[in-house]
Amino acid sequence: MIETLSDSTVLDPGTAAALADSLQALSARITAAENTSAFTTNNVWMLLATFLVFIMSLGFSAVEAGFTQAKNTVNILFKNTVDTAIGIVVFALFGFALMYPGTFNGWLGFAGFGLSPAEDYDPITYASGHYTYWTDFLFQAVFCATAGTIVSGAVAERIKISAYFIFTLFLTGLIYPILGSWKWGGGWLNDYGFYDFAGSTIVHSVGGWAALAGVIILGPRLGKYDENGKAKTFSNSSVPLAVIGVFLLWFGWFGFNGGSVLSADPETISLVCVTTALAACTGAIGGFFAGLLSFKRLDLGMVLNGILAGLVGITAGADQMSPNEALLIGLICGLVVVFAVIFFDKLKIDDPVGAISVHLICGIIGTLAVGVFGKMAGFDQFIKQLVGVGAYGAGAFGGSLLVFFILNKVMKGGIRVSAQHEKEGLDSHEHGMRGYTITYEE
Repeated sequence: MIETLSDSTVLDPGTAAALADSLQALSARITAAENTSAFTTNNVWMLLATFLVFIMSLGFSAVEAGFTQAKNTVNILFKNTVDTAIGIVVFALFGFALMYPGTFNGWLGFAGFGLSPAEDYDPITYASGHYTYWTDFLFQAVFCATAGTIVSGAVAERIKISAYFIFTLFLTGLIYPILGSWKWGGGWLNDYGFYDFAGSTIVHSVGGWAALAGVIILGPRLGKYDENGKAKTFSNSSVPLAVIGVFLLWFGWFGFNGGSVLSADPETISLVCVTTALAACTGAIGGFFAGLLSFKRLDLGMVLNGILAGLVGITAGADQMSPNEALLIGLICGLVVVFAVIFFDKLKIDDPVGAISVHLICGIIGTLAVGVFGKMAGFDQFIKQLVGVGAYGAGAFGGSLLVFFILNKVMKGGIRVSAQHEKEGLDSHEHGMRGYTITYEE
């Protein structure tokens, strides 16, 4: 039987004190339960976002394999598979500690080798109670691996796989983490006010700058440009595979941008996913019309690159833009990416999948858009964005060019495969197998 107290009940001091203590204890238990529930929800969302970003490695593999020649399919898939593994491992060994060094001078810091939470680590208080140390590492590690895979497509069909993997070690282990610490690690660009919500610059432009450096050192594929400098179109191995890859990337991008909220806040995640989807859609439309204008045909490749361009463009300010602004940013990027592909071809910058146009050019556009559109728009913010773009360009391009240059000098025969291997395909010479084999029964 439950006894109740009426308004006229008078409690003796001892009973009143005991009741107050009980109520305080109950309140504390309720608060703890609520905090635990919120913590679990946040952590589960961050893990789900991590898994979505991880699947983007499969998307990159499919896009690059689909857009390149059949004789190099295994080589593309091998690179994308192994560089994901390399990226996560080196990020665990020292990259994470370089990118998030704690208190440092704003330019370079190091928290120590390996993965080890602080002695006073408490999962509930770490990251404001949003996720654990381990979730934090894994989410950031798959971002690091994504930056590495961007380079693969641009240098495809003529780079020695050994040179590629050595460069991947430097990119994912040193270049990306150090540059990432400038903003996301609380470094000097963060203090300056530069803004990059999910990585239009920190991930995509860094990968794009690295890709540009590699392409410059490698030079174009054999037969890509005729004596008049006109670009030749090589046969794609599988257009359906490329389409599947783009939709996998689009799907993963909801985790890429949605996870960058760094909590399970329903309003912000919903807005970010809407702006992400809308920018991708108008990116496709921009690619459609720019391709039609430029090539007088319905170019599926440009529509696909338009989708990716819109996604890259919205990534810097996905949480800052209204739906209408997201539509405009996606459209601009979808249009620009087509003309960027044409521009780089005129310069004989041979990029088989358009990675430089998508990730570098549209990464820059999306980063600068934060100062033009959305909640942070203003001249002062635009200058901060411009400074960030310049700093990351100098660091990523300069560092990558140096690594590629040294590799090209110290490796026997340079970083490029022989002309014979390039003509016959890297699958047979480097892997002893083919991605596509057609046999006929007699």
